[in-house]
Amino acid sequence: MTDAEPGKSPDNPWPVRAVSTRVAKYIDKLGTIWVEGQIAQLNLRPTVAFIMLRDPAADMSLSVVCPRDLVENAPVELAEGVQVIMFGKLAFHTARGTVSLRVSEIRAVGLGELLERIERLRKLLEAEGLFDPRLKRPLPFLPHTIGLITGRASAAERDVVFIAQSRWPAAQFEIRNTAVQGPNTVSQVVDALRELDADPDVDVIVIARGGGDIDALLPFYDETLCREIARCTTPIVSAIGHEPDNPLCDLVADVRAATPTDAAKRIVPDAAAEQAGIRDLCRRGGRALRNWVHREQHHLDQLRSRPVLAAPLAAITARSDEVHRARAAARRDIARLVAAEADRVEHLSARLGTLGPAATLARGYAVVQTLPDAFSTGRVLRTTADAPSGVRLRVRVADGAITAVSDGPEGDIE
Repeated sequence: MTDAEPGKSPDNPWPVRAVSTRVAKYIDKLGTIWVEGQIAQLNLRPTVAFIMLRDPAADMSLSVVCPRDLVENAPVELAEGVQVIMFGKLAFHTARGTVSLRVSEIRAVGLGELLERIERLRKLLEAEGLFDPRLKRPLPFLPHTIGLITGRASAAERDVVFIAQSRWPAAQFEIRNTAVQGPNTVSQVVDALRELDADPDVDVIVIARGGGDIDALLPFYDETLCREIARCTTPIVSAIGHEPDNPLCDLVADVRAATPTDAAKRIVPDAAAEQAGIRDLCRRGGRALRNWVHREQHHLDQLRSRPVLAAPLAAITARSDEVHRARAAARRDIARLVAAEADRVEHLSARLGTLGPAATLARGYAVVQTLPDAFSTGRVLRTTADAPSGVRLRVRVADGAITAVSDGPEGDIE
């Protein structure tokens, strides 16, 4: 049976020296590289300088070793927070098990190059919609608790707290003191943002810092910080620097304040101004109500002064007289019409009386009728043929009727 490959089984392990030697050989194959970062620590020794190079967007760092003369003769004065580009070769120290970058050249990131990078980042964030005004969240009128991220014992902290509480004494703060300059700024501010954003009592978060040059404000141009602000659900107020300063986090935040003092004025209302406004509104409301009442009273007075309302029964009285006159006229007309018709009826009655059978009989005439029998009905005699001999007749005169028997026509009698 053959032995297992070294390092692949507990029976045939590699010693530490073998592992360290192989790691050193592997790192050595990487060759020389250019590295960019911020100086977090700088320790000068008589002949050598030890530098801690930090990534501003992540909590990662790299040890750098270089000759002291290289630091002293650098194109810019090297100090903590300076952005640099270094050229060197990675080396693995087998004795300590650490990796360091042995630098042979140091370059500072020029202002022009830095501004160009910022502009590229600005265009990228703008293209992704992080600056879209439609995504901006409105600030609450009266926040329950105000989250404040700023430097410890800084003027920005004093300005925000003093101005806010002088405007609204009940204002409460949750303050997170972080670095606001240097390589640790981004990571600390991001952690504070996440903590305050997760607090349900915090209604608005203010990031405040005083003014400074582009190098001092560089952390607030960082992509990681800008994206973290965009991810927050709590409204963010950015108060970085003074009016001319405009870092990228101002564009991502929901509200940009020109100064920390301006931020305090934006997040809480002025109690005195609000009370004055309420008093003014009360005065204006009372004046408007009184004017409305006066207008309505004047309108009612005008309506009451009209004749129809001043004497509401006058129209009825006038119409009543007209009705009485109309009724009297109608009665007169009806009386005249009835009298005329009565006269006409009387005249017709007289004429009928004159022309009627009774009047004729009164003048000496008589009506002769045959009496009805079993064979015929009675009828008025019109000709002599209607009354042959022996027919019984009824003779009606003015005062009554008599019966007679016909002897036939006169010619037949002779």
